Amino acid sequence: MVHLPSDRTDYLRAPAAKREYNELLFTEVAKRYDLVTRALSLGRDQAWKRVLIDSLPASRDPVCVDLACGTGDVSFALAHRYPEGTVCGVDLTPEMLQIAQARNRFPNVTLQLGDMHHLPFPSDSIDIVTGSYALRNAPSLTVALQEIHRVLRPGGTAAFLDFSKSPDRLLQRLSFAVLYLWGSFWGLVLHRQPAVYRQIPLALSRPHNAPPRPVRRGIHRGLQPEVLLRNLGDHHCEQACPSTGAFSPCLISHDGQSMPN
Repeated sequence: MVHLPSDRTDYLRAPAAKREYNELLFTEVAKRYDLVTRALSLGRDQAWKRVLIDSLPASRDPVCVDLACGTGDVSFALAHRYPEGTVCGVDLTPEMLQIAQARNRFPNVTLQLGDMHHLPFPSDSIDIVTGSYALRNAPSLTVALQEIHRVLRPGGTAAFLDFSKSPDRLLQRLSFAVLYLWGSFWGLVLHRQPAVYRQIPLALSRPHNAPPRPVRRGIHRGLQPEVLLRNLGDHHCEQACPSTGAFSPCLISHDGQSMPN
């Protein structure tokens, strides 16, 4: 059994440390990932992913990339939505990809070991990029967004699903407390380590997730949806994101069409 740091947050600050932590974490949880994702979302995980897929544009044969694909739920949903398209699921953890590969029944899905900081695709080559619970795990959100922006074709779409962060501070604290305790419970039950799933509320409550000041290149380190939407480059963006707290989905979509002047 892999032993993870308890309540330390230093691994959230340094990209190299967070990448190493992610590898340890998802190696440990791979076999129980689907169970715990449904548990932590109070059974809403699959419904949220359907909303993500339904939000994507109609297209006959898009080239799709699913970041942090895990056990393959969204990759397979993309393949079903776009049977004439191609889908590449990318994940950092071999154990996750082994499970996804065993489940793969789609001839248009490939699975690849990779890092969202160094995507193995040419610039301007991808029509659709998705990620469910991916952005919060990026070692450097700035670098990840730059890579996503690089590989997207003009007019392409990026859509991300994650827990939202309420603008109401009291509701924030309540949501984080519930998620902290609920995650600790499942960490103890499944891994005998309460700390395993505490990284979710810890990541959401970090100060860099507050709306930051604008920077010149327009890429930010926050997980606030309006900030990501505003700063994925000079492009048109839309969102569907309830702001009711940590148990609500945050769906962020980025349409690569340039904004009108």
